[in-house]
Amino acid sequence: MSPGYTLDVILYGLLVLGGFGFLWVYYDRRDRAFYDAERRKITFHCIRCDHLYTEKKGADPVPCPKCGHVNTRLKF
Repeated sequence: MSPGYTLDVILYGLLVLGGFGFLWVYYDRRDRAFYDAERRKITFHCIRCDHLYTEKKGADPVPCPKCGHVNTRLKF
């Protein structure tokens, strides 16, 4: 084996490992952003019909999906 051939194999292996590492980081960040957006919701309690419901963050006040009464967010 020539030294050039061994160097080519090592560089190819490092390139493949770098590609897998890049894909791992990309999909990890994408999935984390997706699940954080789904998890961050605000809980509301309707004082008219006693219904609990959630909406995405940033929505305040929100009408109840059952009776339409506008409610503020539920604070713990």
